[in-house]
Amino acid sequence: WPLRLLALVALLLLGPIGVLASGKLDLDTPWHSRERSPTGQAPDPAIEQRAVVQVYGARIVRWRGAFGIHPWIAVKRAGADHYTTWQILGWRARYGGDALVQGESTLPDTHWYGAYPRLLVEHRGPEAEAMIDRIEAAVARYPWGHTYGLWPGPNSNTFVAWVAREVPELRLDLPPTAIGKDYLGPTQFVAHAPS
Repeated sequence: WPLRLLALVALLLLGPIGVLASGKLDLDTPWHSRERSPTGQAPDPAIEQRAVVQVYGARIVRWRGAFGIHPWIAVKRAGADHYTTWQILGWRARYGGDALVQGESTLPDTHWYGAYPRLLVEHRGPEAEAMIDRIEAAVARYPWGHTYGLWPGPNSNTFVAWVAREVPELRLDLPPTAIGKDYLGPTQFVAHAPS
């Protein structure tokens, strides 16, 4: 069994090793000097008058990006001139602040410190407007807004997965690189059917 375990670990590490070997991760540039410009995936609030709900995910900074992503939620009510965004920032919890951060922006689709964000789900119009109140309520009920754990959680992926479970009409399926998405508390995890 030790050889099988070693083979399994080696197999699981092939993905992250491939990402590191591809050269797509910047391992040298300090986080504060990285790209933060918008990517053009979020509709301009001055043009798109309908409600918008979007969830983004981008690779984490430096070597950790080979293993996982950082997601965030952005919503815009019909007629609003900005988006409200929510995300969990671990460094804030480490320094005694709230890990859960709410912000306002006209550009919620910026690079995540050099990483291009992938649009994971989007809803527009009346469907989006109908779920914004439920998303806000789920954010307010999130039980781990003051804590952060890289693995198994709670972390930024735990937060977005929590909201997705509370608001199933969001129809969000986080990728396997959303480490912590299955965290439900100190002794619970979500069971997934084999695919």
